[in-house]
Amino acid sequence: MSITYHIGDLPASVDLGPVVAVDSETMGLSLHRDRLCVVQLSGGDGTAHVVHFPTPVYDAPNLKRLLADPAVTKLFHFARFDLAMIQRHLGVQCQPVWCTKLASKLTRTNTDRHGLKDLCRDLIGVDLSKQQQTSDWGAPEPSAEQLAYAASDVLYLHQLKAKLDVLLDREGRREVAEACFRFLPTRAALDLLDWDEVDIFSH
Repeated sequence: MSITYHIGDLPASVDLGPVVAVDSETMGLSLHRDRLCVVQLSGGDGTAHVVHFPTPVYDAPNLKRLLADPAVTKLFHFARFDLAMIQRHLGVQCQPVWCTKLASKLTRTNTDRHGLKDLCRDLIGVDLSKQQQTSDWGAPEPSAEQLAYAASDVLYLHQLKAKLDVLLDREGRREVAEACFRFLPTRAALDLLDWDEVDIFSH
């Protein structure tokens, strides 16, 4: 595993390929109160790029360009939250999107455990540590432990996608999964508009 740390933006020279794993770290789980602190990315090659925003200044043209690129699939775990944070703070609507948590819920109906730690253990035999999940991501400098944690959230997503792709085809649920993935940016926009707890499709 290799970690490259950046402040404020990705370098223009970074090319992460056609499928980029993306995750974010924030001050908390409120889309309206808490700020974006870190965006981490990986091209699936064992290297994680950790982009740190030590202050709430989000002038990051290279990162925004990558996230908005329609030729690049953005691969998330629980995309709904990260997409909303990215929309709010970076002003970017990511498309196309792929979500390992949604794919797991559509295929692994034998379990109700669809967290990243669960998927890594069950599908690829990796035991993730989640100790830094609730640490202070607003600190001026991330610790080595925080950087390792942030990296681990993206380094295995390509492997998980490969396993889940097989399950989607096996269970005949690829078409519905892809429709859900296309809807995710809209779902995130609804969350930002305070329809996060209300099911607008109910009677």
